[in-house]
Amino acid sequence: MTVHLFTFNPFQENTYLLADEKGQCVIIDPGMSNEEEDLVLFDWITQKQFHPIMVVNTHCHIDHILGNKSCVERYAIPLLASKKELVMLDRAPAASLMWNIPYRLSPMPTGYLSEGETLEAGSLSFDVLEVPGHSPGHLALVNHADRIVISGDVLFRGSIGRTDLPLCDGPLLLQSIREKMYVLPEDYVVLPGHGPETTIGHEKASNPFVRP
Repeated sequence: MTVHLFTFNPFQENTYLLADEKGQCVIIDPGMSNEEEDLVLFDWITQKQFHPIMVVNTHCHIDHILGNKSCVERYAIPLLASKKELVMLDRAPAASLMWNIPYRLSPMPTGYLSEGETLEAGSLSFDVLEVPGHSPGHLALVNHADRIVISGDVLFRGSIGRTDLPLCDGPLLLQSIREKMYVLPEDYVVLPGHGPETTIGHEKASNPFVRP
């Protein structure tokens, strides 16, 4: 698997492009907020001769879904998320007004992911974890072959997701991290929704917000 990181929009959100050896790829949390940012991603996909096959939202806060519409329409691909995140999609227009950021209305998911399922994307395979707290239906994706965790806004390098937003739950977030993230092998690389990557071991040893 090859991992390509793009940072978009005023929230400096991390959008990931994960590709297999044949160039089939999944777009994780497309955060492009305008046509200029769209072109950054689309031109890269064209240059690499990648073939997008799906969009996946770890959760549906506004900064992680701004590019849903443009990706789904350009490549005619499905959008997948947790069904528990529909409430966040419903709140997205109001969130765009609150944060004063233009919002291109996201299509609704065409499929739903939940705990215990395996997401197959080309030759790539991800275990689906439900890690609520930052949002009601937040998901993490674990690729054991490459020892990578797509953590969204659950776990960051030296930090954790916000719990002061609507429908957040601080104690539940800590529980999710301890019971779902910290039980993974310590050398697994964490690819977060904002900021630099980290590892499970580094956060277990030094994260000031949640200890094992």
